[in-house]
Amino acid sequence: MTKDVGAHTAPPRLLSPFVRFLALTLAVVGCLVAAFEFRLVGDAIERSNLAAFYAQPASATDGASGSMIRSEELIGVPFDARAWRIMYRTTDTTGATVVSTGIVVAPLEPPTRPRTVLAWGHPTTGTAADCAPSRSFDPFSGIEGLRFMLDRGYVVAATDYVGMGTDGPDSYLVGETAGNAMLDAVRAAESLTASGAGTDVVMWGHSQGGQAALFAAQLAPTYAPELTVKAVAAAAPAADLTALMGDHLTDVSGVTIGSYAFTAFSQVYADRGATLDAILTPEAQAILPEVNRLCLLTNIEELHRIADPVVGNFVTVDPTTVEPWETLLTENSAGGATFDAPLFIAQGLDDELVLPAATKTFAAHEAAQGINVTLHEIGGATHGTIAYLTLTSLMAWLDKVGA
Repeated sequence: MTKDVGAHTAPPRLLSPFVRFLALTLAVVGCLVAAFEFRLVGDAIERSNLAAFYAQPASATDGASGSMIRSEELIGVPFDARAWRIMYRTTDTTGATVVSTGIVVAPLEPPTRPRTVLAWGHPTTGTAADCAPSRSFDPFSGIEGLRFMLDRGYVVAATDYVGMGTDGPDSYLVGETAGNAMLDAVRAAESLTASGAGTDVVMWGHSQGGQAALFAAQLAPTYAPELTVKAVAAAAPAADLTALMGDHLTDVSGVTIGSYAFTAFSQVYADRGATLDAILTPEAQAILPEVNRLCLLTNIEELHRIADPVVGNFVTVDPTTVEPWETLLTENSAGGATFDAPLFIAQGLDDELVLPAATKTFAAHEAAQGINVTLHEIGGATHGTIAYLTLTSLMAWLDKVGA
């Protein structure tokens, strides 16, 4: 064996900045993919105990509003977070104790001081128990802006509302019950010591959840005076039910929303004469059970198949102009009381459900009551996209108002 003494081993070449960046990016992506896969596995494992969790114990209504009935820590959670499924007590329009469910999500890092709670109100998903977001395979996916809120250090309390998830009166677009459920979800979150939830609150909701968030803000001073509402934000809120129903009585959206809402109102306000016979055709009444058993986002085509035949033959009279429906729609429209917190309203200019004109009118109404209102309109945004498209502006606004 001979050795060429004149040969020299070249020193290893340093990786270029681009290659180093690419390697780091791939490593981060790999970690995120692994975390997401673990989350999905956790979601699948949690399905086995779902029915048992949502079955109410005999003592379910024996306790104060906001008190926890049961909770369980979840396995399949967002990156750098921990979360719990909760069942808690709240109050309906009659003052009776009822039960609601939901989830609480908190930053993984142990809290060093009480954290602000972001109370989330979800948009319409349906009215049946299985339509409750906390019962879905991934209960976090529908919380618009969750990652932003966790990174901001918030605890997120996301109610299902009453009548979804577990037994309770139907509360679809019943403002007082929905607002109470949001406030009591915050109280329930406080009982989870590991979450770090404090008494400062930000309300944030989309569509149906916008109505709930607005009612929660209105109700907080008397219903939950120990909570401090720092800010209120709503994307395309179902704020004016008279306008919403009036705008859609002759289209498929009106049939779907009306099927959900009129069914709920006829049950909640039966003692005030809210009968379906007074406003709906026999054909409309016939489809109500079928519509109300279907979840909105996963059954849009089926809902349209059911609703289309009664478009134009849904109501016998305009419910926005006959009693008791006219008064009930007004009572369940936001803006009946003021609140001492800044208000951010996002509205898509291409929204065909909550019309931009209705939101602009509502924003002006709130400003006339002395509320500090920011109306953020986005061209090209629809009803489905507005909450996501406004997140950057919402974060900047929260910084500005110190929430």
